[in-house]
Amino acid sequence: MAPFDDPAPPSTAAPNTAAPNTAAPNTAAPNTAAPNTAAPNTAAPNTAALSAAAAHRGAAAHTDDIAFALAGVGPRLKRLRSQRGLSLAALSELTGISKSTLSRLEVGQRRPSLELLLPIVRAYRIPLDELIGGPEVADPRIRPTPRRVDGSVVLALTRQPSPLHTFKTIIPPERNTPDLCSHDGYEWLYVVSGRLRLVLADQDIVLEAGEAAEFDTRLPHWFGSTGAGAVEVLNILGPQGERIHMRVKPENSATGE
Repeated sequence: MAPFDDPAPPSTAAPNTAAPNTAAPNTAAPNTAAPNTAAPNTAAPNTAALSAAAAHRGAAAHTDDIAFALAGVGPRLKRLRSQRGLSLAALSELTGISKSTLSRLEVGQRRPSLELLLPIVRAYRIPLDELIGGPEVADPRIRPTPRRVDGSVVLALTRQPSPLHTFKTIIPPERNTPDLCSHDGYEWLYVVSGRLRLVLADQDIVLEAGEAAEFDTRLPHWFGSTGAGAVEVLNILGPQGERIHMRVKPENSATGE
């Protein structure tokens, strides 16, 4: 008969008497730190870099201007030589520059330099600016618009700001009654055609075509037709004279001024 196993003795271990977890709950205040309100980066742009970029652009534009001016030298040289009727050999003798160098300058295969250009402009007797090309010259012609001032036709022959202005005045025969005036300044007259009557202080004179007069306008004066026909005059006036002589007068005035 199989022996029985002895039963295990009952457990006599002491019960778990560990104190329960009485640690205080986490009462730390929540994170109430203010959000990042730092101002955005408003630092000024790098002015040094901007200045450098502007300088670079300016230098590039200057370089382009130089290149453009030099590019026109060759055609001008060829045109000048053709106008003067000179051969390369003849120009070479005048300048001391070889024919091959002159030819290469004209076709743009040789960069112009002062060492080469100065003998050439001396030979042609022209300023260097004419050869290398200066700024474009505006049309110098003046196209005056006629206007009527008290029966006379007035054309302004100057347009630039200046202390003096030139006018062409065509005075009709009926403007022949003296009406003297005076003002600061000086005046010049030139009779282009006809006969001009000039009254200056106590003088009463007649100027023929081709004659001129000048006088201090502080003296009482008047000029107009003699009554025999129209007269064409060139006037050079200062600001005061322009205001007095070139203004529109009342219709009942019959003066030449």
